[in-house]
Amino acid sequence: MAQSDTLEIAPLGEALTFARTGEGQILAVTAYREGRVTGVDLSGLAASGEDPIDLVNRLGLEAVTVAVRAGSPVIEVAAADLDLPVRLSDQHIAVGTNYREHAEESAVTGTPFLFPKCVQPTGPRAGIPAGTGLLDFEVELCLVPLTPLGAEAPPQGGLILGNDVTDRAVLMRGVDLKDPQSGRGFTDGKSAPGYLPVGDLFVVPRDLPAFVARLTLQLSVNGVERQRAPVTDWIWDLDEILRRARDKREASWTWREGTARLAFTADGAIPARTLIMAGTPAGTVFQGVPAGDRRSGVLRWIASGFRRSVVQHVIAAYVARCTAESTYLQPGDVVTIRVDRLGALTNRVAG
Repeated sequence: MAQSDTLEIAPLGEALTFARTGEGQILAVTAYREGRVTGVDLSGLAASGEDPIDLVNRLGLEAVTVAVRAGSPVIEVAAADLDLPVRLSDQHIAVGTNYREHAEESAVTGTPFLFPKCVQPTGPRAGIPAGTGLLDFEVELCLVPLTPLGAEAPPQGGLILGNDVTDRAVLMRGVDLKDPQSGRGFTDGKSAPGYLPVGDLFVVPRDLPAFVARLTLQLSVNGVERQRAPVTDWIWDLDEILRRARDKREASWTWREGTARLAFTADGAIPARTLIMAGTPAGTVFQGVPAGDRRSGVLRWIASGFRRSVVQHVIAAYVARCTAESTYLQPGDVVTIRVDRLGALTNRVAG
C-alpha cells in the first residue's frame, strides 16, 4: 500500500469530511485508501447546484450527520477524480511570517502581518503556471466561514488545505524592506491566476481548536519533503488572526494598478467562502538574500553610476542568480501536500 495515497479521515463524532466529484456528486468521506475515496453519496439530499456548504447551511450539521450514519448509498471514486469540494471566493485574508522558523529563514523580524490575497482558488490537481518569475510554494491551513463571520464571532466554519503560491521576484520588487510588516508587495506577488490550488477535502469539525491541534502540515516537491510542522507551531492562532484582521478592515494595500482590502462586508463581517489563510512553516525556497547577492547588488549599483536604489540592484542580482541556477520551482515539478484528516492536493508546474 502506498502510504502517500492513504489519509486518515476523522470519525463522524469529530468532524464531517466532504468531497465533490467532477460530475458534482457530494460525498461524506469515510475512507481514503490507496488512492481511492469511499463515502456516502449525499447528492440525493442536495438541491440543484448545491455544494457541501449549502447542504450544511440548509439542513444543519446534525441532520447531515444522521444521513451519513444511515450509510446509503456508499460509493467509491478515485482520489484523482475529485474536484474543488466547495465554491470559494476570490478575496482572502492571509498572514505573513506566522511561523517563527519561517520568519527566521526569511530574515523578517517583528510580528506576523496581514495582507489580501486576491485570486480564485483552483482544484486539487490543477496546474500551476510557471510564469517567468521565481515560483515558490507555501502549505497553509485555511479556515472557511460557512456563513458571514460577524464582528464578534469566534473562528468557526470548515477547513481546507491551500498552497499559497508566490512569485518571489514580483513580491521582492514591491516589498518595503524598511517595513515588511506593511505587507506591501505581497498581494501582487501572490495573486496571479492559478496561485491558490486547494485540497480535495472540506472538513467541518465539531470542536475547531481540538481538531486543529492534531494537524501536521506537510509539503513535498518531486517526492522530497520540504515542509513539515504542527499547525499549532504558529504565532497567531485563528482567534488572533481574526482579531488582527478586524483591526485592519479599513486598511488598503497596493495591488496591480489599484488597491486591495481584506475581505469584509459593509457591516464588518468576513464573507462566507473566504479563505482565512493561517501562514506557512519553514522550508520554502526563499531563505533570505545571501551575502553574495548583496555584494553583487552593491557592485551593480556602483557600476550603474548609482542609478536606482541599491536595494533594487540587490534584488536584481538575487533574481538573476536564482533564474540562472533554476533555484525555484521549474516546469514539470510536482508539488504535493498531504495532511491526515484534512486532505491532499498534487499540482504540477506547467510550462
